[in-house]
Amino acid sequence: MRRGIAMTEIWNRRLGWAWGMCALVLSLTIGTAEAVVTTIPQSALISSTTYYTDSIGGGIGDIVVMTGGGSAPGIGDPTGRNDDGFSGPKNLGFTLNFFGTNQTQYFVNNNGNISFNAGISAFTPTGPQGAAQPIISPFFADVDTRNLLSGVTHLRTNIANEIIVTWDQVGYFGNNADKLNSFQLVLRGPGFTIPAGEGAIGFFYKGMQWETGDASGGSGGFGGTPAAVGFGDGLANGEVLDGSIVAGISGVVNNHHIWFDIVAGVPVVTPPGDGGPPVGAVPEPTTLLLMGTGLAALAAWSFRKPAHSR
Repeated sequence: MRRGIAMTEIWNRRLGWAWGMCALVLSLTIGTAEAVVTTIPQSALISSTTYYTDSIGGGIGDIVVMTGGGSAPGIGDPTGRNDDGFSGPKNLGFTLNFFGTNQTQYFVNNNGNISFNAGISAFTPTGPQGAAQPIISPFFADVDTRNLLSGVTHLRTNIANEIIVTWDQVGYFGNNADKLNSFQLVLRGPGFTIPAGEGAIGFFYKGMQWETGDASGGSGGFGGTPAAVGFGDGLANGEVLDGSIVAGISGVVNNHHIWFDIVAGVPVVTPPGDGGPPVGAVPEPTTLLLMGTGLAALAAWSFRKPAHSR
């Protein structure tokens, strides 16, 4: 009799655990509207001193003439020199699933990022993801290219299923060029054959000498609200590098690069070489539903009468 009671108790405990896990997963699925931000460890950065385009040849592309940004200085200037301008919408040439939304157009923003849905003139990042628009930010800060000693933004689109945006030796607000930053964004579509150790998105950094513009609380390129590095969907979900909008971020990324894959629309870090699957993915609702289905099956299995033990 005691043995029968014990087996029944084990059975009931197993059933309670399984259904409890199902309830937890379903509650997580329902609650996915809550913002999720994944932090990328600085250890994911790879030391380097070159752009991606330095390795493939062909240069950094054409100067981007900023055509948007309201009354921002330099709008329409054929030299590309401006402050707070943007250019677009431009056709990607492919469809990018970005945080669950298919994007076919983008905007190049002078302040160190590209965005979807609308151009961004904002010069101070809002939170670690940067902005209230879907955004990819290799280095979102107050870039000012009006000084003749500053470089400008470039765009290369001559490779199928790939765009490359470069902020080459750019200064900072207001009209400063005593310190310069050089960084590059690589974005690839589903049709691009990605070599081992690379990814769908790449951030490349050469010399990074400043991180804050004077109008973002900075002085001499530092202080105030430093640059944002990462991704966001405009709804507070995102993936950010550890140290984003924290003092010292320019030194963190200086002479480094990092690749990302895209899993269920979310950028996740690509291990160097072919060392395994990407890491750091944010759970998607479909993933949680699949987990719920699996746990429900486990619960059904647990509901079976326990086999006799010897």
